[in-house]
Amino acid sequence: MEDDGHSFGEYFVHRQVLDELSLDEVAQKGTWSTKPSFSERMKDSLRCSVPRAKELVLSWVPVLGWLPKYSIRENAVGDLISGCSVGIMHIPQGMAYALLASLRPVFGLYTSLYPVLVYFIFGTSKHVSIGTFAVISIMIGSVSERLAPDSNFIVNGTNGTSTVDIDQRDAYRVQIACSVTVLAGLFQILLGVLRVGFVVTYLSEPLVRGYMTGSACHVLGSQLKYLFGVTPVRFSGPLSLIYTVVEVCRLLPQTVMSELVVSLVSLAVLIVVKEINACYRQKMPMPIPIELIVVIAATIITHFCGLPAKYNIDVVGEIPSGLKAPRAPDVTLFSAVIGDAFAVAIVGYAITISLGKTFALKHGYKVDSNQELVALGISNTVGSCFQCYSVTGSLSRSLIQESTGGKTQVAGLISSIIVLITVLKIGSLFQDLPKAILSTIVFVNLKGMFKQFMDVPMLWRTNRFDLLVWLVTFTNTILLNLDLGLAVSVGFSILTVIFRTQLSHYSILGQVPATDLYLDIDTYKEAKEIPGIKIFRSSTTIYYSNAEMYLEALQEKSGIQIGKLLAAKKKHATLKQQDKNKAEQEKKNEMAGDLPVDTYSLKEKKREQFCAQLEGHKQAESPVNGMCNGQVNWAYQTDVSDSVYDTVYDDNVTQVSKDSDKKSRLAYGCHSIILDISTTSFVDTVAVKTLKNLFGDLQEIDVDAYLAGCQPCVVEQLERAEFFSESIPKSNLFVTIHDAVLHILKKLEQSDVILDVFCNTQM
Repeated sequence: MEDDGHSFGEYFVHRQVLDELSLDEVAQKGTWSTKPSFSERMKDSLRCSVPRAKELVLSWVPVLGWLPKYSIRENAVGDLISGCSVGIMHIPQGMAYALLASLRPVFGLYTSLYPVLVYFIFGTSKHVSIGTFAVISIMIGSVSERLAPDSNFIVNGTNGTSTVDIDQRDAYRVQIACSVTVLAGLFQILLGVLRVGFVVTYLSEPLVRGYMTGSACHVLGSQLKYLFGVTPVRFSGPLSLIYTVVEVCRLLPQTVMSELVVSLVSLAVLIVVKEINACYRQKMPMPIPIELIVVIAATIITHFCGLPAKYNIDVVGEIPSGLKAPRAPDVTLFSAVIGDAFAVAIVGYAITISLGKTFALKHGYKVDSNQELVALGISNTVGSCFQCYSVTGSLSRSLIQESTGGKTQVAGLISSIIVLITVLKIGSLFQDLPKAILSTIVFVNLKGMFKQFMDVPMLWRTNRFDLLVWLVTFTNTILLNLDLGLAVSVGFSILTVIFRTQLSHYSILGQVPATDLYLDIDTYKEAKEIPGIKIFRSSTTIYYSNAEMYLEALQEKSGIQIGKLLAAKKKHATLKQQDKNKAEQEKKNEMAGDLPVDTYSLKEKKREQFCAQLEGHKQAESPVNGMCNGQVNWAYQTDVSDSVYDTVYDDNVTQVSKDSDKKSRLAYGCHSIILDISTTSFVDTVAVKTLKNLFGDLQEIDVDAYLAGCQPCVVEQLERAEFFSESIPKSNLFVTIHDAVLHILKKLEQSDVILDVFCNTQM
């Protein structure tokens, strides 16, 4: 066989027709199981030995496995440069993102220190930079502002005015942030120990990207006040972003021009230099640390020019030097923040594992998803005791860590050392840093998330279900806030999966001549139906959600209206019984001497009508006219069924119908249905009951039903559900559609009618 100059091979298959019982015998199906039992797994997990103890320790503390093998010659230089680059980024980003969390900048520096050290010990990704991130920071900030609004800390001034006790408010917000963080960490540790890292799979990529884009809008809205130097009213709950933007617009006439000028100059410098870094990243050994340069320059200019006093520029304020002693988070707040903590745990893990798997795939190593949960959970739990808030992987810092030559987690250790030096010795020098500078750093780092708006046209072309998930998630995040928006979006995403199973594609299959291929007759021109046999396929698994739709589609596609046929048969059974009773009554009347009723002419007339109808339908349903391409089976329309049943059940032709049952069924319509369930991966009780009832109803109307292409796991589920019985033998289950077709034709002694169906198949 040749096609456009390309030759294709041929093969021939010669084997017996295999149903499920024959397959078990031919393939020698065994009852053994290679999977250990639950008791064996428990014994193995509790067995103690030196090798097993070593393996367990290395799995929970990965640093003990890779650090002794660390190659200084190959990795040290790259990790040193990478660690310094990331550490320099940690300082301005940590202070800037702390403002998003409604905390003082120093707590952002703490968050860039302790969790990074913990992740160095327990993490498995070599390139993910753990620390502050905009999305998690704004989630923490929304909780802090909701539970500790300014209105709760108003005190009366000496001259009768009311002011906010900022110190008391900030201290309480730190407690809230630490409580959310420790609870999120405990959730992550619990999920990791239970080995349920797969939970993040329920957050699809369109959902995560839509959520991050919506979160970026929240970040942007929260930083507008620093850009314009205004003090809007704080809002929380649904529509808080809309209210905040409206409030900022209302306050635009009160804009502090000095703050705006500082912000615009800083934005211009940051954008230009970051674009230079992006264009020449392959030629530079490390990117220009423009964020740190801008922070240092702005601090020096503000301090020596006295800008806060002259132009009323809002600055960071006091940054205490040194480290604080650890303290336990406030457990009394757990009940108020448990929902927010779970959302932070899931979102933080989703971001980290997606980054980790991306870099692992690129560089050829493996990231343990469950261990990443544990590592992130321990980082958050330990960090919360040192007044850190929740951490996750940062895309911008991770890209810098990879592009500057980072090879292992040692780069994270070096970056934390740089942050430690800043906290101990340098941090206090940044107290004159304008907050507007930090807000512009946040703005510039949102560029990657806002570029995700380009997902919309791409998803419009490729998958509109995913586009719908993206848009709904984005809209929910904007309107319902971060916590409630995420919950609603996850629910909607799961619903779309259910909707897809209900909107599956149903088709009637036909045979491609001289092959064992059976394809959709509406899609493939050469696929032809086999007269008398309907082959039905669904594109999805049959379960409780779509079982009823499956039945409706089967009847619509095949033209067999099962309900009408059963009603017609019941009606004719009743009429038959009435005729029998009437005949008995007439016989009694004859015996009693009454005049006999001449029924011979009526019965003769029925017999003649039946013969005429049968002959006409034989001509109408010849392979040329009907069964090869039609969807509607005339034999199962109510009016025709009445006449056929009237005659078949007539006492005078009963014997004729029994003798020619096979021929009459072939003559007036479909005699067999094959259900291709090769796409079904599981069956529940509703699916089993649906199939069992379907088989019973088809038998009632004299149509044989068969299953084909059933996967072994589904066969086991059917056996456990007691699907097979005397009326539905296991021999009605075939390996392929072709096996079922050959069995039917042999059973009806019709294999010579269809010339293209062979046991020998040429491809």
